Amino acid sequence: MKRKPLIILFLVVFLVAAITLFFLNKEQILEKTGFASGYSATGTQPCACETSWFPHEKTAAPAEGDGSPFDSSSTTNCDFHQWSWQKFLWLTKPQATGNPFFLDSLDVVTQQLEDVAPQLGLKLTLSSINQAGSSGVLISNAKYNNVADTVFYSIHVNKLLKEKAIKAALQINNGTLPVSNSETFPVGALELKVSWISIDAIPKQQQANYFVTQAAVVNKKGTYVQKTVALLGMHVVGIVKNHPEFIWATFEHNDMAPIYDKKKNSVASAKEMLLYEKGTTSGINGISWDTITNASPILPNKAFILYEYGVPKDLNTGAFTKTSQAEPANFDNITEINKCVASNLKDVFKNYFYNGSVWLDFDGFSRPDQIKAIVTRDISSALPDSLARGSVNLANITMETYTQTFTSDIHNVNNTNLVNCFDCHQASNFDSSRPGNSPLFLSHIFGDHLKFTKPKPITGKNAVVDSREKRIQEIKALKLKQFQQFVKKNQ
Repeated sequence: MKRKPLIILFLVVFLVAAITLFFLNKEQILEKTGFASGYSATGTQPCACETSWFPHEKTAAPAEGDGSPFDSSSTTNCDFHQWSWQKFLWLTKPQATGNPFFLDSLDVVTQQLEDVAPQLGLKLTLSSINQAGSSGVLISNAKYNNVADTVFYSIHVNKLLKEKAIKAALQINNGTLPVSNSETFPVGALELKVSWISIDAIPKQQQANYFVTQAAVVNKKGTYVQKTVALLGMHVVGIVKNHPEFIWATFEHNDMAPIYDKKKNSVASAKEMLLYEKGTTSGINGISWDTITNASPILPNKAFILYEYGVPKDLNTGAFTKTSQAEPANFDNITEINKCVASNLKDVFKNYFYNGSVWLDFDGFSRPDQIKAIVTRDISSALPDSLARGSVNLANITMETYTQTFTSDIHNVNNTNLVNCFDCHQASNFDSSRPGNSPLFLSHIFGDHLKFTKPKPITGKNAVVDSREKRIQEIKALKLKQFQQFVKKNQ
C-alpha cells in the first residue's frame, strides 16, 4: 500500500515536467510537427517567418526534397513564400570572412556558364550592365547623391545546376540526348542574379543600410578598377520537389523607387530616390526602353514599380485584378512574412524586402504531367484557369525595369497581357537551327551554354572556328528575336 502514493507522486512529477518541457520548447515542437505558424496543413494561419531562421548567422537551408512541404499533393501559398525568404536568409547569412554565404560558396559565371576569372584578386568581378530582353541599362538618379552610376549584374550558380547544365548540353551536342527531352534540373539546383551599384551613388547617411563589398568593376576603358559596391537586388531561382519549373523569387532594397498609384493614375515622390527623381509623372515612359535608339529609357530617372509585390490591380478601382492567383490572400501573405522577418533581423539585411515569387500550381500533378504542362501550356498566362501562382506580374525594379509591361499604354494593362518570369523563361530553345522543347530551357543559362558550346560543322579540311565574341553576339541576336515575339504576344 505504501507504493501507491509513491507511484502517484511520480506520475504527478512526470506530468508537470512534461508540460513544462513542452512550453519551454513549444516553437521547436510545433515546427517539427508542422503546426507552427508557417507550414500549416490548412494554410489558414498567418504566413509568418519561423523562429528557427534566426539569428541570421545560423539560418539553415530550407527543406526542398523528401519530407519537405513540397513533398505532397497539396501545398499552401505560404509554403512558397517561406521557402523564398528562408532561402534568401540562408544565402545571405554572414560568414567568418565577412561575406554572405552566396559570395563565398557559389560560382560566379557568365550568361554562357563560363567561370568568371577573378580580377584584382577579387572574386566578385562586374562587367555586365544590360538587362535581359530589352538590353536596357539602368542608371541611378544623379540628384540623389550628385552622381549618376550604372547598375551592374552578377550571376551565381551552385554545382547542382552547373553540372547538370554542362552534362545535358554535352549530351545534346554529341547526339545522345534529343533537343526535345524531359530532363529537369535536380532538386536543390540554384541560380542567382544580383544587382550592384557603386556606393558613390548613395548618400553617406544611407550607406550603412546597404550590404557592401569590394568588387572589380570594368570601366569605360575596358579595364578593371576596385570599387566598393552596394547590393540592390537579388533573384533567387531554385528547384524544389514537384516543381521542375523553379520557384522564381526576388528581393530588393527598401525605398529605391515609388509605386505607381492606380487610383491617381500617376507616380510621385516628394524626395529624391536612387532610381527616381522627385516629382510626379504619369504613363509608362519611365519604365520603357527606347527601342529606336536603343540607348536610354524614354523618360530617364523616372523608374518606378508598376505593381507592389508583382500583384496587379485595376487601374480605375484599385481592386485586385482577377487572375489565376487568389487575392488578397497572396498579397497579404507577402506583407505578413515581410513584417515578420524585418522584426527579427538585426543586421543590414533587415533593409531588404521580399517582392514576391512566381511558380506553377502542380498540386496533384504526376511527374509526367508536370513535364507535359511545362512544354505544352502557356505557363506565363495569369488568366483564372491558368497554372501560374504567386506574383503573376513579378519584376525586380533593378533587373526588369523596362520589362514590367509590354503594353504602350498603362490603361491597356489587363489580365490577358500581364508579364512575369515565365514570359521569357519558357521551355522552347531560342536557337531556331535546333528547335525543341525541354524544362531545361527555362534556365537561360542552359540555353546560352548549349548554343555557346554547339560544335561547328566542318567545311572541307578545316573546322569552322568562331570567336568567343562572335558566338555571344549570335546568341544575343537569337534571344532578342525570341524576346520580340514575346513582346508582340503581350502588346
